[in-house]
Amino acid sequence: MKFGGTSLGDSQKIKSVAKIVADYFRAKGDVVVVVSAMSTVTDNLINCAKSAAAKNKIQYEKHFEILEKLHVGAACNLKLSKNSQASLLQTIDEHFRELKEILDSIYVLGEVSQRKLDLICSFGERLCPPLLAAALKDLGVKAQAMAASQFIVTDDHFGNADPLLPQSAKKMPLVIAPLIKSKVIPVITGFIGATAKGEITTLGRSGSDFSATIVGYCLDAAEVWIWTDVDGVMTADPRIVSQAQTIKRLSYDEAAELSYFGAKVLHPRTVIPASLKKIPIWIKNTFKPAFPGTVISADQNGTKGAVKAIATIKNLSLVAVEGKGMLGVPGTAAKVFQALADQKVNVMFISQASSEHNISFIVERADREKTTQVLKKAFQLELINNLIDRITSEDEVAILAVVGEKMKGVPGIAGKTFSALGDSKISIVAIAQGSSELNISTVIKEEDLVKAVRTVHQAFHLGSI
Repeated sequence: MKFGGTSLGDSQKIKSVAKIVADYFRAKGDVVVVVSAMSTVTDNLINCAKSAAAKNKIQYEKHFEILEKLHVGAACNLKLSKNSQASLLQTIDEHFRELKEILDSIYVLGEVSQRKLDLICSFGERLCPPLLAAALKDLGVKAQAMAASQFIVTDDHFGNADPLLPQSAKKMPLVIAPLIKSKVIPVITGFIGATAKGEITTLGRSGSDFSATIVGYCLDAAEVWIWTDVDGVMTADPRIVSQAQTIKRLSYDEAAELSYFGAKVLHPRTVIPASLKKIPIWIKNTFKPAFPGTVISADQNGTKGAVKAIATIKNLSLVAVEGKGMLGVPGTAAKVFQALADQKVNVMFISQASSEHNISFIVERADREKTTQVLKKAFQLELINNLIDRITSEDEVAILAVVGEKMKGVPGIAGKTFSALGDSKISIVAIAQGSSELNISTVIKEEDLVKAVRTVHQAFHLGSI
């Protein structure tokens, strides 16, 4: 079971989570828990680090004080026995002393590396397990707080590390299996791991979901349950479409597509470890534990409809490389994307006409200026010699994706999508569809996004699945 920050926002929520875990443990058996930092904590830690690096002592001490009050307050409000509370407060104090020493060193240096930022961000996750473990003990079950850096091995890509699953799968059972055998519930930090040298890394924002499936993979779990603040994966963003429904079943590929295209319920890499061992992932609501939620698995028996959901991404820019000199010239696309890869610009969508006169692609709006500058430099000679006419960009665009594994081979899905958008007078800027037919992606004006989502959702009758 993994619990997110919104599920652990204060002492009462921590107690509720402890009850969910303890009730399951008593009724059904062994459980391993992965927890995120409490709500707002990671952002406050980053603010601490950046303020210290900027030598803004007042600001960084302010954020530090907010963090300390939040955790000490939660510990006190758990209303534990005198000895348990004293032990918990001592653990919290030790973590904050260590954090203060690191922040003071950053303040002296006046800079913070990504390596050091990972170390600072790890404190949010390290402070939460002792709180939940104490709440579980208070309910009469044995629990132990643990740092995932002991057994989740990653590469050294600080800020967005990749787990090394074979190495992790060797280390983790050696530490966790004896606890499970002794009927102790391990409460493990999410979001973090460590390199082979022992340096703490993070798995990227919202990486605790990913941690949960890594733990599930390494321990051969029967299932992974991700507890969050929604009822499961929805057919569309319920803030946009009031008729949006909870999807009962998704395939691993569908879930990966939806998370990539902006569904915030899952970290994009979450499904990978689980899918390797065909471990079902359940998305459940901490505040409505009886609600069944969404299951993500290889078994799609009983699922209805070709289209499962509508997903969107905003804050994007469309960049186009155009020119008659591109026609029939090998390597132009390779040159475009290699230049962007060298500058670590993520390309989210690609569209190219068979005439090869134009290559269009989508990047995050924040990368638009860098993207155009990189391409103008890479194609400097081609621009001078008129082999490439222009490199342009257009802001205020968004991607709308229609997702469903059973769309493959079903005629009319694209036609229905485009007809619905056309009938609502919504102009399509670009189109892309992979050969897997798992999704049809369209680029539209961002101002049309809400109307487009509602229109397409209604066209496929997703409000009545």
